[in-house]
Amino acid sequence: MHIEQIYTGCLAQGAYYIESNGEVAVIDPLREVKPYLERAAKTGSTIKYIFETHFHADFVSGHVTLSKMTGAPIIFGPNARPTFDCIIAEDQQSFALGAITITALHTPGHTMESTTYLLRDENGKDCAIFSGDTLFLGDVGRPDLAQKAADITQEDLAGMLFDSLREKILPLADDVIVYPAHGAGSACGKNMMKETVDTLGNQKQMNYALRANMTRDEFINEVTDGLLPPPQYFPLNVKMNKEGYDDIDQVIARGTQALSPAAFEVAANETGAIVLDVRNQSDFIKGHIPRSIFIGLDGGFAPWVGTLIADVKQPLLLITPEGREEEAITRLSRVGFDQTLGYLKGGFQAWQAAGKEWDTITSVSADAFAQTLAHEEISVFDVRKATEYLSEHVQDAHNSPLDFLNNHLAEFPQNKPFYVHCAGGYRSVIAASILKSRGIHNSIDVAGGFKSIAQTSVPRTDYVCPSTL
Repeated sequence: MHIEQIYTGCLAQGAYYIESNGEVAVIDPLREVKPYLERAAKTGSTIKYIFETHFHADFVSGHVTLSKMTGAPIIFGPNARPTFDCIIAEDQQSFALGAITITALHTPGHTMESTTYLLRDENGKDCAIFSGDTLFLGDVGRPDLAQKAADITQEDLAGMLFDSLREKILPLADDVIVYPAHGAGSACGKNMMKETVDTLGNQKQMNYALRANMTRDEFINEVTDGLLPPPQYFPLNVKMNKEGYDDIDQVIARGTQALSPAAFEVAANETGAIVLDVRNQSDFIKGHIPRSIFIGLDGGFAPWVGTLIADVKQPLLLITPEGREEEAITRLSRVGFDQTLGYLKGGFQAWQAAGKEWDTITSVSADAFAQTLAHEEISVFDVRKATEYLSEHVQDAHNSPLDFLNNHLAEFPQNKPFYVHCAGGYRSVIAASILKSRGIHNSIDVAGGFKSIAQTSVPRTDYVCPSTL
């Protein structure tokens, strides 16, 4: 028996490849299915099953394409109603895979169809659970994504999740390995650990949601407390996972159209496409196409695209580092953004060489920021998350989280300079680009963000450990 976790940091997502005696099961595959096909071909194995723990909201799964390419059936748990052919497993239904078995444990709560898959070895011993978004390390799945206002509330779902955990998962032995669908950084939970694999016994000891003396009401209150609104693209990804989508090869072929500066400009004007610049923030600061949006590949790229652009049908035109065009298109497709129309051939340098108009962002060092703050009254905007801001921030700074920047536009001064920072310099440049696209051009980026500011004499609030917030 071989179990491999295939973890994608940008999405904080774990897919699983399980092999026994030449037969393979894939759980929650990513959109690009080539890695699974290559692994199976390398050992001469056959992909027999494709298991989905639920209809994912934060990424588009590769189940439809992988099934089409291998003939392997897609398996969902009870209550799933996709529009394509699949097996809807019954609770406790087992599937043989070589010498082992995988049993569906219906664990509703995160969603109604949420299912945990229990792996038993050739001797029938419980070895591992693939818990999807039901159980994370240090947390559990948020119960608000599947609610339907008239029919079910997040409190109802939280109650179901309490029952699922107590009836299906906690009775399992402490040495059972927990393989979750997500880790720290995912918007599907609140306080996940950075580790991606653990024993159930350890989770019973340290996961707040698994406390032995916890009442149902306490669980509901704690799990629903502090939930931020989910990103707007989540329902659109659920729809794609339920109804299907274009094969990724089609998406890549459509997106890898190399456009000259003139053709790129015409395409932007005629299609209403957003010009998305995915280079490093330092390059974007030095020069970029006016009104383009920066979201760099070398950060939390795909989730930020989903959060800030939201509409997966929005046409996109890309400015990328040379040679990373297909990577950008692939990563966009993971969160359902399939309408990339092409990229700027020759990159931003070609745009400049063609004599086209371009723009910059004003950026200063943390030391220069500190000197200005010591001698002038200035406006400072912190675009980190509320929890980061509450933990410690520049005195008198405003908190305008990037996730909800559009709700804060009226707060920014229109006629005088103001300073913007995040933790390290990535999110603040995203914010500055969005503000510029909205006609607000007087922002000044603080390079290095709060990490650099904390090394200066800038007055800050007292530090509070985020875990206590």
